[in-house]
Amino acid sequence: MELRHLRCFLAVAEELHFARAAERLHIEQSPLSRAIKELEDELGVVLFARTTRSTRLTRAGLLFLEHAQRVFVSLEQARDSVKAAANGFYGQLRFALSDGITPLRLPALLALCRQEEPQVEIRLFEVPVSQQLKGLQEDLYDVGLAQSNEVGDGIVAEPVWSDPLMVAVPARHPLLSYKRIPLSEVLRYPLVLCDPLACEGFSRQIDRVLRQAEVEPLIAERVASYDLMMALVSAGFALSLASAPHIAASREPGIVARPLAGRPPMLMTYLLRRDDDVSDELSRFIKRVQAIDILRQFKPM
Repeated sequence: MELRHLRCFLAVAEELHFARAAERLHIEQSPLSRAIKELEDELGVVLFARTTRSTRLTRAGLLFLEHAQRVFVSLEQARDSVKAAANGFYGQLRFALSDGITPLRLPALLALCRQEEPQVEIRLFEVPVSQQLKGLQEDLYDVGLAQSNEVGDGIVAEPVWSDPLMVAVPARHPLLSYKRIPLSEVLRYPLVLCDPLACEGFSRQIDRVLRQAEVEPLIAERVASYDLMMALVSAGFALSLASAPHIAASREPGIVARPLAGRPPMLMTYLLRRDDDVSDELSRFIKRVQAIDILRQFKPM
C-alpha cells in the first residue's frame, strides 16, 4: 500500500464519483480505477459499491475512510512540526476548539501563551465535540475546550470558565419591558438556536434549560454559527439564548441582552485532555487557561 492509493481512495470517497475524483487528482480515470482495485485487492474487501448511476462507500469503505483520514492528519502534523522547528519553535501544542468558544477569552489566552512561551507553537483545530473527543483519544490533539463534560472513558473534563446565559432580543421587542425575562415569556416567541451538529455541548446545555419550562419551545431555525444566530436576532426574525460574552462580541446592531428571571443559568466551558500524565508544557498551558479573565465586562442593557 502506498500513499498514492490512499490519496486516490480519499478523493473517490469524498467525491463519490470517479470522474470528478480523477479530475481533482489531475489524472485519467483508468489509473484511478486501477489504484482503487489494487487497494481493494490488498485489503481483501470491496471499498465502493458501484453502479452505472452511483458510487457509495461500503461498510468496510466507511471504516477505512476514518483510518485513511487519520494518516493524512498525522502526516500534516509531522510536516508542520518540521516547519515549526525550522522557524525557531521548540515545541508544539495541538489545541482543539468546539462549541464556538468564548470570543473574549480566546485572544487573551493565545496572547498570554505567546508572551510567556513564544517558542511553543499553538496549532488550532476548530472541530465538533465528537471529533475533538476522538482526536484526543487518538493523539491527534493535546488539549481542547468545549461546552460538554460528557466525554466517556479515557478523557478528563475540567470546568474552567462559566458565563451567564442571556436572552438576545431584537431592539423594540415587547419583552424589553422586562429587566429580567421569565423563561415562560421567552418561550412565547420563536427561537433561533445553534445546530447541535455544530455546537453539540452548547446545545445540550441550552436544552437542559428549556426542559425546565412546561411550554414546548418554538424553534424557528437552527443555524451553524453564532454569527448567523445573532444576525437573525438583529433582523427581528426570532429571539435567541447565548452566553453574555457571545452577545457582547456580536457585531450585529439592534440586539439587546437581558438576563433570565430568577437565578441565571450558567454555561460551563470545560478543558478536555487525555487521562494520562500531563507534560510540563501542557501543565503550563492549563494554568494559563484557568487564569484567563474576560477582558471586558459585559453589562446587560
